[in-house]
Order: sequence, then C-alpha cells, then structure tokens
Amino acid sequence: MPRTEDQLKEIRGEKRNLIMQTAMVLFAKQGYQQVSINKIASSAGISKGLMYNYFDSKEDLLEQIVSERFNEIVLHFDPNRDGLLEQHELLQFIDKIFDLIKDNFDFWKLFYSLFVQPQVFELLSKKYVELLEPFYSMLMKYFETKGCKNPRSEAIFFGASLDGLAVNYLIDPEHFPIEDIKEKVKSLYR
Repeated sequence: MPRTEDQLKEIRGEKRNLIMQTAMVLFAKQGYQQVSINKIASSAGISKGLMYNYFDSKEDLLEQIVSERFNEIVLHFDPNRDGLLEQHELLQFIDKIFDLIKDNFDFWKLFYSLFVQPQVFELLSKKYVELLEPFYSMLMKYFETKGCKNPRSEAIFFGASLDGLAVNYLIDPEHFPIEDIKEKVKSLYR
C-alpha cells in the first residue's frame, strides 16, 4: 500500500532529525573540521546522496543545527511575544536555559567548541549575530526599565555569565552544582 503524503512528510522529518542528531554528536566529539559528510552519512546509516536531499553542504547542516536550537531558546525568552521582557519571564528563561543545557549536552558542547575554532565560528557569525540581536535588544530594554546605568553592559554580562556557567558545567557536569548555580543566578535578577 502506498504511503500517504503525511507519512512521507513524517519519514522526511525523521531522516532530517537523524542526520542532524548524528552530525551534532560527531561534531561535538570529534570537532567540526574532522567530520566529513561521508562520516555523517555512514554513522546515520544513509547514503551520502540522501544527505544532499536535506542539506546543501556540511556548513548548511551546521547552520541549521545551530538555528534550530537558538529558535528553541528564543521561544522561551519572550513567551507571550509582546516584545517586552518582564521579571517573571526572565526568571522562567533562566530556569529554561539551564534545563536546555542539561537536556542538550552534545549540542552545547558542540556550540561552545566552535568558539575556539575561529574559522568555523566565522561561518556562523552572521547567523549568530542575527539570532542574538533581538535577545540583547530586549534585555537592554528590560535593564533600562530596572534603572541600570548601562543596560548594554548588563545585558552582555547576563549573556556572558550564562555562557561561562554553561562551559563550566560542560567541562565537569558531575561536580558542577547546576541547580545551586541556577538559583544563585536567579537571585541576582529577583
């Protein structure tokens, strides 16, 4: 019996996710430069040609992995989509970002490893800035309403703090008291 269009769409989505997950794990463990399209296809159990039905290149694959995760983060940043960040939304976001880091360990390991690979990060820098611009803009407005003398610096501090905490967790998750640290961060913004 032939498959329905919905079944075919579901199969395509599953293959795309399989490719992305496989690539993410390989990029995180072996480094982006060391992983070829052939290696990704082989590890995913598909042909190299099939990879190109989903992604134009290895760079496109990486960009889509990062974009998808950032879109997930953005969904939790301004949940009511009013363009204004409120204190309870910021605190909920802190909870969610810590959960996302714990739940997507391989992605975050990959993401932060890109920072020490300038030639790779250069591939993503335009997309990265594009994705972060609304985030920082909303944070600056929030800190401005809270009376911060330099809302831009406060927004950068907030982002850099989360980055630094994530890296420390990724380095040694067994000894990093992530829940205690999350509460400490939240106490700074109550």
